[in-house]
Amino acid sequence: MMKAVNFPKQKKSKKTMAERSNTLRAGVLGSNDGILTVVGVLFSVAVATTNQFTIFIAGLSDLIACAFSMASGEYASVSSQKDTEKAAIEKERELIETDYQAELNVVADYYVDRGVSKETSLEIAEELMKKDALGTVVKVKYDLDLGHYMNPWDAAFSSLVAASSGGIFPLVAMTFLPVSLQWPGTILAVTLSVALTGFLSAKLGDGLVKTAIIRNVIVGIITMIIHYSVGLML
Repeated sequence: MMKAVNFPKQKKSKKTMAERSNTLRAGVLGSNDGILTVVGVLFSVAVATTNQFTIFIAGLSDLIACAFSMASGEYASVSSQKDTEKAAIEKERELIETDYQAELNVVADYYVDRGVSKETSLEIAEELMKKDALGTVVKVKYDLDLGHYMNPWDAAFSSLVAASSGGIFPLVAMTFLPVSLQWPGTILAVTLSVALTGFLSAKLGDGLVKTAIIRNVIVGIITMIIHYSVGLML
């Protein structure tokens, strides 16, 4: 006989740390891409022509295109993740209704794997399942908080703003600095800005700060060299 399960209504609450981190992650990645794509176009064009207006329009056009491209990419990616999470939750809802004991055992095994005795694990699982069966199962199986999904609009907006902001640094340096300072000023602006995004990405991902900064700076320098070389061939 199947066990009747009452699923509690999902209550709206503050965003979880994972949701906030996802929005910040989208912003950091967007900023980094904005910096590198804009400086790439600027270097290619600035080597081929000295016309400041042409350089500015090329950089601005790329900045706008990059920002919207990053935003649409984040929206599609996070929407897909959200759909996957919802599908997994609906699957667990059905399993709880049709095979409650198996789901209970999964929760109990979760605590056994963490050093709790089998008897105590079963007691914990029964108590948790009694209070919120679905929320308990999705947390144990997928590390998801019921009712909290990644927001694709937040990620898209964060990426849009960050990519636009990041691209402004090389654009301003290359088009508004005196001609004598254009190249060194732009190189410095790019190096400092990608170092900052490397620092932020490491902090958000609990990674090695020094490694992330060095990696970003190297990528930035390589990007500038490649596009400078492309400009020479134009």
